[in-house]
Formats: sequence, C-alpha cells, structure tokens
Amino acid sequence: MKMKPFLGAVLVTVFGLSLAGPIRADDKDVKAILDKAIKALGGEEKLSKASAITWKVKGKISFGENENGFTGQVTVQGVDHFRSLFEGEFGGNAFKAVTVLSGDKGWRKFMDDSMIMDATALASEKQNLYLLIAPLTLVPLKGKGFQIEVAGEEKVGDKAAVVLKVKGPDGRDFTLSFDKETGLPVKEVAKVISFMGDEFTQERVYSAYKDFDGIKRPTKIVSKRNGEKFVDEEITQFKVLDKVDPETFTEPK
Repeated sequence: MKMKPFLGAVLVTVFGLSLAGPIRADDKDVKAILDKAIKALGGEEKLSKASAITWKVKGKISFGENENGFTGQVTVQGVDHFRSLFEGEFGGNAFKAVTVLSGDKGWRKFMDDSMIMDATALASEKQNLYLLIAPLTLVPLKGKGFQIEVAGEEKVGDKAAVVLKVKGPDGRDFTLSFDKETGLPVKEVAKVISFMGDEFTQERVYSAYKDFDGIKRPTKIVSKRNGEKFVDEEITQFKVLDKVDPETFTEPK
C-alpha cells in the first residue's frame, strides 16, 4: 500500500501574499461581485477581524476503489500560518498526519515519519493555503497580491453563478464562482501540485451555509480531482480565535 502518495492527495484536497497588482480601480464589476459576497459572508469588518480561525471536519474520501472516513482540525492565522491534523483509515490501517506552515518554514508528519518542506513544497503549501482561505473571507483578494477579472457565468448545481478569474500571488490562476442571487461563494477550481509533484485540477463546491457568530461558512464541501469525486466533507465546528498558541505553528512532535 503506497500511503505517502495517498496522503499527499488528501492533504492538498481536504485542507485546506506579495507583489502582483491589486484589482483595477476601474473594474466596477469585480468590486461589486466581491463586495456583495463579503457582505453575504458577514461583512468586511467582521471578516477582517477573523485573521485567526479554526474548524473541525469529518467526511469520506474516495481513493481508487476505496471510500474511507476521516476527521480533522485546521487552524489558520493570517495568510502564512497553518496547521492541519488529519486522522483516518486507509486499507484497514489507521493513520495520523500533521501539516504545518509557519511563514517560510513548513513540516509534514505522517505517523512517526517527519519531513521539512523544501522550497518547492513550501510554494505548493502556500498556494493551498490561499486557495483554502480565499472563499472563506474574500477580504485578502481586495488587496495587493491578486489580479482579478470577470470570466463569465456558469451553472453550479441548478443555480446561476458569476465567475471571477483570479491570478494568485504566485502567478497561478484559479476561478471563484458566486451565486448570482445570494452572492455567496459556491465553487473554486485550480490547478494544484501535490508534494509528490503530480498536478491535477482541484474543484471544490460549497453549500449548506450556516452562521457562526455572524460569519457564514459552508458546512458541506465536495471536492473533485480531475473531474472525479474525491472528498465529501462536513464542517462540524467553526470558530474565530482571539489568539493562537505559538506552539501551534511549530514543528510537529
């Protein structure tokens, strides 16, 4: 059983800024879409204060012919600090995996096997983080580091959605789709590179929004990898943190 490739795919999909120019000042359509979405999620003031957040997740992952349950917890601070704890079972074997990003340092630990991220792995993990955070708060998209343009409309489920094409701080493109009626983010698509070096198209569809102390959060997320269903997850708890223990973003023990 090849556990490490499996782990890489899981960490990229389940869990889960710089010098590019900001939104053009004259792009009123982009601003209107983002402003509506930010208001729908809870408002810019509240979202801007949610720089440290944590949530718990459970769900099922499809890998090959196998479908297995998992649980996890994610903690994020800003756009460059991240920790995920992932526990589950694959092929009848239980496992535990931890990923930590702390600025320009990062670590992965699978069971008792630890590794320090090199420059390539760090770049990939930073992309994963902003892809994870962007649909949750949207506020970072309004600042430096992202270039955004309207990219038409599409159907997400049976609802009409408007699509924004975003160039991230690393120069890689992704798209975010927003429900035309509610303004809420409903879909994200990006090319992602796992720590094993393979590239695939990652698609996340968001639904079942619930209010957590004034912030709306999708509690159902279905992820696909190259068009095939990969992860079906449910957010069971979401909380904004006043502060995070610095030990959270240190090398896993």
